[in-house]
Amino acid sequence: GHWEIAGLRINDPFNTYPDGFPEETIRTFEERVGRKIMCNKPASGTTILEELGEEHMLTGKPIVYTSADSVFQIAAHESIIPLKELYHMCEVAREMLVGNVAVARVIARPFVGEKGSFERTPNRRDYSVSPSGPTVLDHLKNNGQRVIGVGKIWDIYNGVGLTDELHTVSNMDGVDQTLKYMSEDFKGLIFTNLVDFDAKFGHRRDVLGYKKALEEWDARIPEILNALNDEDLLILTADHGNDPAYKGTDHTREFVPLLVYGHQLKANVQLGTRNTFSDIAQTIAEYLDVEATEYGVSFLGEMKGES
Repeated sequence: GHWEIAGLRINDPFNTYPDGFPEETIRTFEERVGRKIMCNKPASGTTILEELGEEHMLTGKPIVYTSADSVFQIAAHESIIPLKELYHMCEVAREMLVGNVAVARVIARPFVGEKGSFERTPNRRDYSVSPSGPTVLDHLKNNGQRVIGVGKIWDIYNGVGLTDELHTVSNMDGVDQTLKYMSEDFKGLIFTNLVDFDAKFGHRRDVLGYKKALEEWDARIPEILNALNDEDLLILTADHGNDPAYKGTDHTREFVPLLVYGHQLKANVQLGTRNTFSDIAQTIAEYLDVEATEYGVSFLGEMKGES
């Protein structure tokens, strides 16, 4: 979803592993990291901690699991496997999982606590494959503009096309850091991901938590709007759905929002249902006067009342 937002069309899906990873892959991984693993199946991140967290702490075996997405996830208690070692394991997996066994992301999932109260920490790291082609981020960077990733944006694009990055620990930290960058004078893009909606509430099907997070974000929107200058463009969207009231723990398929605001734009323009997320990239490219992306149709003219 993020790649499509930036102007890439993904024709071939990444590999998924509904039955776990091949034995040969796991055996090679164990040899390279010097530890046996446990699990090797699709699982909910929070559920698997309750199921295997205590055994992991007794044995020192990292918990390797996947999901409906193309991911190789490694969960480890921070007191059992230090973060440096966990990140090294992820780097090994990232190096291995290419070609015919490629996955989109390898994810470090550190956690703390005791059985019955295990909790994942903000020290998560994503190790992505690089985008398969140029994006609007590349066009902006090559044009000498700043491209700032707030949250897990740097991880998602493997740093490609970005000039600045800042990891965050929560949605509200993401808003705080975005406002700091907005106070600076530059031409370019601030790309912020508020990951709590997905990771903390959507996947966990926490309706009340999601409600509270939406209310917290809603209360901060006036700060964002007040920080906009006359030339700024604000786009609010999502890379996929994750309905906290739906069954299971995977992403859901509802349409995502697309809300656009700027002082120079016409009010109450209905953009309709778009054909691709890449319309966002094409609009950014036109607005910031850089090379167009290969995919997408700009809606800037519609927003300015020119068509």
